[in-house]
Order: sequence, then C-alpha cells, then structure tokens
Amino acid sequence: MFRRKAEERTGSPEALRLESVRRVYGAEGNQVNALDGVSLSLPKGSFTAVMGPSGSGKSTFLHCAAGLDQPTGGRVFVDGEELAGRNEAALTKFRRERIGFVFQQFNLLPALTVMQNVTLPLKLAGRKADPEQARAVLARVGLGERLHHRPSELSGGQQQRVAIARALVTRPSVLFGDEPTGALDTRSARDVLALLQEAVRMYGQTVVMVTHDPVAASYADSVLFLADGRIVGRMTAPTAEAVAERMTHLSDEIIPAVA
Repeated sequence: MFRRKAEERTGSPEALRLESVRRVYGAEGNQVNALDGVSLSLPKGSFTAVMGPSGSGKSTFLHCAAGLDQPTGGRVFVDGEELAGRNEAALTKFRRERIGFVFQQFNLLPALTVMQNVTLPLKLAGRKADPEQARAVLARVGLGERLHHRPSELSGGQQQRVAIARALVTRPSVLFGDEPTGALDTRSARDVLALLQEAVRMYGQTVVMVTHDPVAASYADSVLFLADGRIVGRMTAPTAEAVAERMTHLSDEIIPAVA
C-alpha cells in the first residue's frame, strides 16, 4: 500500500543523490558554511539516520535534500531527477508527488479529523483522494479506529503516526524525518521507529531521518555522521552502543577534516 507502482518510478536505482552540496548563510565577511561540499548516494529501499552535534548541519542537510531550502552550490537529485531549474510552483508540485516530510511537532491541522489530515496533501496536489487507500494506510499505522478523531483527542505518539500516514499516503520516493521521535515518550518513539522500519523493509520506501538519539539511529540500516557541515563518518548495521561511542569521539574526527 505504501509502495509506488513500478511503472510510476524512474529507472534510477538511487533514491537520493547529493553532489558537492554547499549552503552558505550570512553576508560576505560574516558567512557560515552550514553545508560544505556534501556528496552522497542513497539507494532506494534504504533507511538512513543522520547524526551530529548541534550546529553540524543536520537540519540544513535535510532541508536541502528535501527541496525545502535551495543550496548555494552543488546538485540534488531525488528519484533520479534534479531539483534545481524548477520554479517554485514546479518545485512544490514535485515535493508533493515525490517527497514526504515528517516534522518533530507533527504539524497537523487541529480543526481536521485524522482522515482529513491524511488526505489533505492529495487534495492540495489536485489528486483525487482514495478513501480506501487512506483507510488502509491508517490501519497499517494502528489508527484504523481513529479516522474521525481530531488531533486534540490523540496522544503524541498517535499524532506522529498520523503525520507519518499523511507523508506515506502520497507514496513518496523519499520520506524525510526531522527528529520524528524527539517529542515522544520511549514507547511511542519505538512504535514510530518500527513503523518507519516496516515501511522500508516491507514496502520498499526510502527513509532519511535526522536524530540525536543513538537508540533511534539503531533502527536504520546506516548512519551518516556530520560535523562542521561535512560528512565525517558512516556506520552500517548500527547498534545504539556503537553509535553512542562514535558520537562521543566525533570531535576527534573533526580536526583532520578541517585541518
């Protein structure tokens, strides 16, 4: 139910590719390199966590990769198609069709029901909402009995699952999460992470998640470590203990990277 039909996908095996992406903030003479030449390639059907200390460029990386912010330099490709060269209307349309985004604070509309919140992106994109598909996605995230509830009637974990269902119902090429478990209790966080894992392993989705939590990162297939706007390390098959250890010594890797 989450998977884009094969004929709707491009032939590219990559879900996301960045080529020497830079993002500079501030006026000349007082500039900050939030991203400093980041290059990577992530295959379809992968789950990647992005970690780093405060100010390392994690959120900037996510926003540039998802087309929410424009890089100062470099190129970004989603599902084999470059984001640059589109006007704002075309970029918005592309994001609605190919990109899902889950925010830490849910961003649900309080006046709408669960079903209405989930189908809203389809309506904004001018696509006919399929109630059966929406019900199937909500049942998959454990909210099949909450279709007519409003956000205020749900727990934090349930609201985040609505946000994930809303992102998945459009069958995006890549689902980005910005600290999606940061505002949740431990049990709700584990439920949400297991759901993201299921979307990847059972339905072929691609997930890129920024997190500060080694336990959350351990649910991913691999972890990218950012520092000072650069990728300074990568770990496959992560465990919470290994990630925590790597984060503890991350500053040791920054010095040769900037020397």
